[in-house]
Amino acid sequence: MSAEGSTDSVKGKVKEAVGKVTGNDRLKASGKTDQAKGTAKDAISGDK
Repeated sequence: MSAEGSTDSVKGKVKEAVGKVTGNDRLKASGKTDQAKGTAKDAISGDK
């Protein structure tokens, strides 16, 4: 994993978890988006 991809993935997981706990659907969706960004950055950099 690239450093940027890892950061986005971790940030997204935290946001998603907080969104689930607080019932904030917008925060949960934002977390999933950040995770997708991290996955995309890893794919672009060639990391798995």
